[in-house]
Amino acid sequence: MTLLAFFLLTLLVFSGSCCSALRFQRHKYYFQRKTMLDLASKIGINYGRQGNNLPSPYQSINFIKSIKAGHVKLYDADPESLTLLSRTNLYVTITVPNHQITSLSSNQTTADEWVRTNILPYYPQTQIRFVLVGNEVLNYNYGNISANLVPAMRKIVNSLRFRGIHNIKVGTPLAMDSLRSSFPPSNGTFREEIAGPVILPLLKFLNGTNSYFFINVHPYFRWSRNPMNSTLDYALFQGNSTYTDPQTGLVYRNLLDQMLDSVLFAMTKLGYPHIRLAISETGWPNSGDIDETGANILNAATYNRNLIKKMTASPPIGTPSRPGLPIPTFVFSLFNENQKPGSGTQRHWGIMHPDGQPIYDIDFTGQRPLTGFNPLPKPTNNVPYKGQVWCVPVEGANEAELEDTLRTACGRSNTTCAALAPGRECYEPVSVYWHASYAISSYWAQFRNQNVRCYFNGLAHETTTNPGNDRCKFPSVTL
Repeated sequence: MTLLAFFLLTLLVFSGSCCSALRFQRHKYYFQRKTMLDLASKIGINYGRQGNNLPSPYQSINFIKSIKAGHVKLYDADPESLTLLSRTNLYVTITVPNHQITSLSSNQTTADEWVRTNILPYYPQTQIRFVLVGNEVLNYNYGNISANLVPAMRKIVNSLRFRGIHNIKVGTPLAMDSLRSSFPPSNGTFREEIAGPVILPLLKFLNGTNSYFFINVHPYFRWSRNPMNSTLDYALFQGNSTYTDPQTGLVYRNLLDQMLDSVLFAMTKLGYPHIRLAISETGWPNSGDIDETGANILNAATYNRNLIKKMTASPPIGTPSRPGLPIPTFVFSLFNENQKPGSGTQRHWGIMHPDGQPIYDIDFTGQRPLTGFNPLPKPTNNVPYKGQVWCVPVEGANEAELEDTLRTACGRSNTTCAALAPGRECYEPVSVYWHASYAISSYWAQFRNQNVRCYFNGLAHETTTNPGNDRCKFPSVTL
């Protein structure tokens, strides 16, 4: 073979292998892009079960199918739900409970057993696409699980890869309070105490496994902290108001995009500008306590309808800092969950009553015109309430439980129930309901500043109607 022939042959072989590599890279990019679009186009619903009045998993999954959601996120790996979901076309996300993270991180065998128990019996018939390790673990006050987070995630991935499973991504949902600064978006920065020990290892893991950074993002809380100085329409994707980031010049037309971009800028500052974003929770409460401004059905319907329109747009809209990139999104949540602790909004994020009737109409495909929904009643709480508020038992409250609450409330302080002593102004009428009513309102008014809620395990709620009388003045809170 002449030198010229050898050179031409080498060039031909090299160019052929180069083109093959290029075709492979293009195919890989196309496949990844198609997967991203497929996942993002199927709007998900969070299916939580912290309630004593909720339907069975069988009924609940039928309800999820009826609203045409494309993806369901479980806060566990419930065997009954996973079995039932095998008969659907729904994508599925399962969750490792926070309390299991430490044991999973310490032993590969434990992680293998978790995968063997919670994934293998159902996959691939049940289309599991994400495993989320914990939920808002940085707010979980039980041991030092944040240090065990990424090791647990890595061991689950090891177990999946060993079994040849590559289309299940592993992530963890964080809350917006993982950021020290989020306004303007370009100032987005993770909290110093977690940036190095927790966030950097997490970003390295997500980058290496081509997974998503999951964020629970609720514009309601950002807006409601200062409702008179921020625009409700901007939080609800309504109107023409905009905000321009003074450092980047990027123009924002809704509060959600601002919050999402603050996360993207925070990741970029740690050296990871290209990790994909997914919204593990977002929504708007349909009701709440009297001081929780803007929590009502019309706002909830408006937010979620506009959210779905935005996230199902074709081509994808993305955010101002990442235009055109799809974002997998899960609406929070399927039902109101009446056993959740905390303020009233915590129990009122649902889109559906337990009997399957909608709290408001919604179309998860995003195809229904926004003008095609029936009118909803105008809210009365879009501005802060000013006046007195009392805390009283709910109608039909269990008398034995009220009696226990009465003892607890009166036992914490000598002054809480002083007016209930024999001969005092609130002693009569002598009944468990009356005495508990006074004790609950007095206890709440006295300790509300110490984060005591008007809930009492579901026995109480707030009211603007004075429950006392001319002789017995119930303590109240003035907003």
